[in-house]
Amino acid sequence: MNTPAQEKLKMLQSSIRCMVFGLLALLPVIGLPFAIAALWLSGCIRRQEKQYWNAAKPYRLVGVTCAALTTTGWFLVGVIIALKIVSNINS
Repeated sequence: MNTPAQEKLKMLQSSIRCMVFGLLALLPVIGLPFAIAALWLSGCIRRQEKQYWNAAKPYRLVGVTCAALTTTGWFLVGVIIALKIVSNINS
């Protein structure tokens, strides 16, 4: 069983890992899996933040922001490509 101190340390390390994944998400093409990992990790950390104060919360926020922007950007790129394909098929 983990002590509260071990759980806090794990939460701090996960927050920093979330930031690293979020920054890696900014890489073109290969960044999407990192973005999904950062978003997933952020959700797990938020559950822990309900019990403990997270000193590394700014790192988590940077990571999740980069991941969300990357995911949104790639979604928009996919929509634009799909629209171009549909317009080329119709014309």
